[in-house]
Amino acid sequence: MSVSKSLDEIDLKILSEIQADGRITNVELAKRVGISPPPCLRRVRTLEEEGYITGYRGLLNPSSLGFDVTVFASVHLSSQADADLRAFEEFVRHEPLVRECWMLSGEIDFILKCVAPDMATFQNFVSHLTAAPHVRNVRTSLVLHNSKDAPDVPLELKVPQG
Repeated sequence: MSVSKSLDEIDLKILSEIQADGRITNVELAKRVGISPPPCLRRVRTLEEEGYITGYRGLLNPSSLGFDVTVFASVHLSSQADADLRAFEEFVRHEPLVRECWMLSGEIDFILKCVAPDMATFQNFVSHLTAAPHVRNVRTSLVLHNSKDAPDVPLELKVPQG
């Protein structure tokens, strides 16, 4: 998506506040960024339309919901033809244990972030994954501990444009 809007200091404040609390009301957001509610709402809608804000969601704790196993799987395909890469991406989209899929440059074609309720469930998934078309090999790394989980964008490093 092409971005045409220049971000000013107020836009960056709006993005920062929404990123910190996606449930913030427009009235509270306007107060925090120092403008009245109507122009604040217009700015939020523009930021959405321009693709700076792509959605709103609640972040859930996987362990609290019984997903105690987190694993990264490095996938190497036997073919890097566009059709084969797209076919693998389509395969992954239908796998509920796969929470993120990133295509990489280098020796590994994809890295998958997976969650599972237990190791047996994950091992069954790995068997399924290794049998997928064009999968040459899969290497997995079990997450022992998460030292940082920052899904937000570091807006403090962004300088206003314009």
